[in-house]
Amino acid sequence: MAREKKRDAELEVVDDELEEELEDEDELAEIVHEARASGVVGFVAGLVVGAFVGVGVALLVAPDRGDVTRRRIRTKIRDVTDDARDQFDDWRDDAERELRRRQRQIRKRLKRDN
Repeated sequence: MAREKKRDAELEVVDDELEEELEDEDELAEIVHEARASGVVGFVAGLVVGAFVGVGVALLVAPDRGDVTRRRIRTKIRDVTDDARDQFDDWRDDAERELRRRQRQIRKRLKRDN
C-alpha cells in the first residue's frame, strides 16, 4: 500500500512536470508563430516600400518625358512580340518540315516491307 502511494505521488509529480513542459511548448509555438507572421509582414512591407522607392528614383532620373518613354515601351513591346511570333513561326515550319520528312521515311519503309 505504501509503495502504491509513493508510486502514485511520483506519477503525479511526473504528470505535473509534463503539463508544465507542454504549456511551455505551447507558449514557444505561439512565439514562433508570431515571429514568423511578423517576418512575413515585414518582408511584404519591405517589398512595397522598395517598389515605391524604385518608382520614385526612376521618375527622378528618367531621361525623357512620360509620353516619350511610354511610346518607346510600346514600340519595344511590339518589336519583342513580333520577334517572338517570327521565332514561333520558324519553329513551327521546322517541325512541319521534319514531320513530313519522317512521314516520307515511314512510307518508304512500309513500301519496302510489303
